Amino acid sequence: MFTLYTRANCPLCDEAKLMIQLVNEDIPFSYTEVDIESDDVLHEKYMLMIPVLEKDNEILLYGNIGYVELVEALEN
Repeated sequence: MFTLYTRANCPLCDEAKLMIQLVNEDIPFSYTEVDIESDDVLHEKYMLMIPVLEKDNEILLYGNIGYVELVEALEN
């Protein structure tokens, strides 16, 4: 299961969600979105990195998440 860490008013987060929607058309996968502002520990951990895509507690991508990078991360 993939987890996408985001927060409100985050243009990079919005773009990452759009990229996930586009990739999902070709490579279906499910993810859970977590707002880092709902948890102080998550906020401190990811504050400067969001958006962050994790799988099994391993960071796959963060920051500016593009289509190609997302496809490559899913294929590994």
